[in-house]
This record gives sequence, structure tokens and C-alpha cells, in this order.
Amino acid sequence: MNIHVLYGTETGNAEMVADDIVDALSGDVSIESTDMSKFSASDLSPDVFYFIVCSTYGDGELPHSAQPFFEALNSEQPNLSGLKFAVFGLGDSFYETFNRGSEIIAQTLTQLGAEQVGERGMHDASAGQLPGDIAMPWAKAVLSGL
Repeated sequence: MNIHVLYGTETGNAEMVADDIVDALSGDVSIESTDMSKFSASDLSPDVFYFIVCSTYGDGELPHSAQPFFEALNSEQPNLSGLKFAVFGLGDSFYETFNRGSEIIAQTLTQLGAEQVGERGMHDASAGQLPGDIAMPWAKAVLSGL
């Protein structure tokens, strides 16, 4: 199975989580990670399973590195039927827009025909746990359900 972790980050936390997921799963599958700003919507393939890791920035917005990918999805409107993904969000429940960035990406992918697998994983910066400590078991559980 080929897996690709796409991450959208503002300060680097989502990239660290993506690296943690790659490290946790690399013994079992072929896996790589890419910043969403360097990934084209036309490169999405139903032959690959995607983990989407995305933080929330500002007032419930996507981080800067996720915006070009998001804009390409909206302008190109690719048919993503057959594509499967799981999404993990980073945020802080202190804010009303907690984990909105990952929600925006997931909604867009499903509107284009992709299928979300499992529940959205979420890290809460106010909870005092490291994001990787939440993301790694979540990713393993998603993978075991495929």
C-alpha cells in the first residue's frame, strides 16, 4: 500500500506530526510526506491513501502552506471518486474556530468525491499533550481499519 502524508502548516507543528506519522508507519508500508504547498491537486491518485495533517491559523483559516492546494482544489474541481483519506487537525480549544483548518480541507475533499476514512483526529494545544502522541496511535488505528 502506498501512503502519502500531506501537511499544511504555519509554524511547523503539522510538519512534525506528519514526520511522526511517517516514522510510526514506515516499517509497514511505503510512505512519504509533502508540504501541501509543494503538491499539485492533479497529483492526487486513487491508488494512494492520504493522511491529511492540517493546523488552523488566525481566525479559523487554513495555514499559508495549505492555501495553494486548497485553491487548486476549488478552481480545478478534480473528480476525486475512489480517493480515500484520513484527516488529523491541530488547534487550540481556547478558540471558537478549534480545528477548523482540517475541517475545511476534509469538507472540500469529500465534496469532490473523496471518501474520508475514520474519525477526524484532533490535537488540542490546551490539553497539554504532544501532537505526535495523539497522531501516531490515531494513524495506526486508521491504517488497521483499511
